[in-house]
Amino acid sequence: MTLRILVVGAGIAGLSAARALRLAGFRPDVVEELPATMLPGAGIYLPGNALRALRQLGLDAPLRPLGDLIFRQVFLDSRGRELFEMDVAGLWAGVGESRALSRADLQQVLLTSVGGEVRYDTAVRGLEIFDQTAKVEFGDGRVAEYDLVVGADGRRSTIRAQAGLGGPAVPTGQIVYRSVVTGGPPLSDWTALLGRRSSFVAMPMGGRKLYFHADETAPDAPNPDDPLAHVRELFGTFAGPVPAILKALEKVQVARTDEVVLERWSTGPVVLLGDAAHATAPTLAQGAAMSFEDAVVLGEELRKLPDDIPAVLRAYEERRRPRCGEVRDRTRERDRTRDVPPALRDPMLRRRGLRIFSDHYSALVQPA
Repeated sequence: MTLRILVVGAGIAGLSAARALRLAGFRPDVVEELPATMLPGAGIYLPGNALRALRQLGLDAPLRPLGDLIFRQVFLDSRGRELFEMDVAGLWAGVGESRALSRADLQQVLLTSVGGEVRYDTAVRGLEIFDQTAKVEFGDGRVAEYDLVVGADGRRSTIRAQAGLGGPAVPTGQIVYRSVVTGGPPLSDWTALLGRRSSFVAMPMGGRKLYFHADETAPDAPNPDDPLAHVRELFGTFAGPVPAILKALEKVQVARTDEVVLERWSTGPVVLLGDAAHATAPTLAQGAAMSFEDAVVLGEELRKLPDDIPAVLRAYEERRRPRCGEVRDRTRERDRTRDVPPALRDPMLRRRGLRIFSDHYSALVQPA
């Protein structure tokens, strides 16, 4: 059966969905509001379940030369003293390797896998939903009808708003700072230092580069005018590898994290995928993984029942909602733990941190 399918968004979620749909035998149109020149910056950490989903999408081989494998996570207090270590390779044994790499490299792998053109500078200006089709008006005035519209356009999804599936994302109160560092200290492990309502994380990402991201819980604070100066001040008393990384930092990206929690992910032939449906704070590094898994499941369900889109979308949501809810709950739990005063938190983590933090991933070891 030939289905007219539109994927809105050409980031991680949209390109993953397009890849999964191609593997299922369909040829979706893919549109992106931003220009092709807007490449993602910074880095990304992909845990084992993300690599399993990429393997299901046939994309594990192109990733192998990229970035750096992560075998261990080390958690320290702000003075650089160990809290606990996590054997990442053991945690994800039989599932997939964990890897840190450039977001731009990941984007390129996904883009080359789509097998068709992505129309950039193409916004969706109107969406009219019927029983079995959706009429889409694009920014250039062109109008087309589709049997399935996949909104994979991120936490600020225009498809979510136009389809009446939910309002704006809800801020979590966190501010996140990201950068790629060249010439920093030698680092072989994913390394986190926990401060007072703040954390500082760095990891090797290949090519003698480090991916750095840090966050603070500051719901009422404005974004800093000078992010680099603010990060150096905020983490200026931290020990371990932090001083050398702060010295090597050249620029810092700033973002506020938010959540998307919806009563339903679809209406008629329109469905949401990735952050558009279930964004969380990035604490567990599961945003990309959930998008990959969403894409795999949507492709599987569409292959089963290509002539019954409502049944496909119900099955997709029934399979994905519990798992994405688990990620949201565990993310909130870890953020609450992080924000316990260090005098109470650090002794607790030395005693039980490995079990607590490993448990956050236990449900994700099983396939989606």
